[in-house]
Amino acid sequence: MNIVLVRPKEDGNVGAVARVGRNFGAERLTLVRPRASLGAEARRRAMGGIPLLTSARTVATLEEALVDSDLVVGSTDLVLGRSTAFLRRSIDPERLGAIVRATDGRLALVFGPEDNGLDREELGRCDLIVHVPARREFPTLNLSHAVGILLYAIHRGQGAEWEESTPAPERLALDGREKELLLKRLAELMARTDYPRHKRRGLMLLFRRLFGRAVPTEHEYRMMLGFVRSVDRIGKKGHG
Repeated sequence: MNIVLVRPKEDGNVGAVARVGRNFGAERLTLVRPRASLGAEARRRAMGGIPLLTSARTVATLEEALVDSDLVVGSTDLVLGRSTAFLRRSIDPERLGAIVRATDGRLALVFGPEDNGLDREELGRCDLIVHVPARREFPTLNLSHAVGILLYAIHRGQGAEWEESTPAPERLALDGREKELLLKRLAELMARTDYPRHKRRGLMLLFRRLFGRAVPTEHEYRMMLGFVRSVDRIGKKGHG
């Protein structure tokens, strides 16, 4: 994967792009007519991405940067939805991840300068345009943030079991039996503590909805059950 920055303006941004590029396995960083100096600030922001930064290639034209690319993807914050203006017809990052997973070839991700993005001619050279949805009143992302979002989408598009990825968060194994047992114990506790009868049904529904949103694990249900039992024992002693 080749990250292509067209006329980047801030050296700190280039360094940050090198860092996030290293996070997600970019092989190359190409700079088209950079205005950034790539000095100490770029190196400071790059950190673990220093190898990608120091090996960055500088070229005079976008065509030079894309000479060996099979799929060229451009990023823009200006989109026109489903209008007939095909130049800015875009896809979202999730769709990009699915497309890249289904293809085999050399990918180039192209990003414009921080101040005004890719121009019409540069957008016309891209096979796909990706737009990261954001708030209408401020849709423009920082350069390195936009790069990071697209790289993440491509990375996750490879699938949760991809051997090149760190492990995805563990999927929670739901246990309906533990949930129902806890709800039963809570209902019994309500009755034993004389909680108003007309409020019990609503509170039980509240607990069920709460557990549904939180999706506790079996271990968490057991911990809550242990607490309810302790409260229940204290209540029995008080009535003894």
